[in-house]
Amino acid sequence: MAEQGPTAIATRLRNQLQSVYSLDPLRNEEEVKLKIKELNEHIVCYLCAGYFIDATTITECLHTFCKSCIVKYLQTSKYCPMCNIKIHETQPLLNLKLDRVMQDIVFKLVPGLQESEDQRIKEFYQSRGLERVVQPSGDDAMPDSTGLPYTSFDHSKAHFYRYDEQVSLCLERHSSTHPGKDKNKLTLQQKFVRCSVRAEVRHLRKVLCHRLNVEKHQVQMLFNNESLPDHMTMKRLWLSHWFGKAQPLVLHYTVKEKRR
Repeated sequence: MAEQGPTAIATRLRNQLQSVYSLDPLRNEEEVKLKIKELNEHIVCYLCAGYFIDATTITECLHTFCKSCIVKYLQTSKYCPMCNIKIHETQPLLNLKLDRVMQDIVFKLVPGLQESEDQRIKEFYQSRGLERVVQPSGDDAMPDSTGLPYTSFDHSKAHFYRYDEQVSLCLERHSSTHPGKDKNKLTLQQKFVRCSVRAEVRHLRKVLCHRLNVEKHQVQMLFNNESLPDHMTMKRLWLSHWFGKAQPLVLHYTVKEKRR
């Protein structure tokens, strides 16, 4: 076979590039039009059949839903509603992540969706008499800002919660043959407590001392009339003494008389 000249090689390469150029819409200068219904399967929530609002993705399988839809669904299930994969054994909400790129795509594709959502948020704040503060944009914005509205709130007086596994407790005062005159004073008015499984017995003792206004050495935690060590966690206590039983876990406490 005769060797091809430079002109023939250049012509062949030009023809190949032209064929690729005409087939690739990203390189083609012609306007590409798509009907939005052709993209619906990618931008519509499987649970509510509406366009994504606060798009949230499951990190285990990368399926995306509206945040409110998937959070509500996972209150009664720990499996993905689309592929049925287990999200997390005990706390599926830990494996959810806001998908801001997907949400931006949806707002750009669906005309008027972002404006209607902003109006709905505005009406929500107005109906409750709350002040809506818009986060600063540009150079003044926080590095990890979410772009979502928030209110001016004194966080120093707020309650903070962790995403630890929780356990419900019932703290009963141990019956005594000599209750004394201060029985009501040394009995909890609110005996039900919900805390992290990582909480220890010493933490419960500290709570009791604070609520009953007594010193630490006066309070002792019991289970089945046996004293509990301070370092024992609620997880260990649950697995060793209460596994398979319904909540709450019942614990008893005694309050010794103050030393004079």
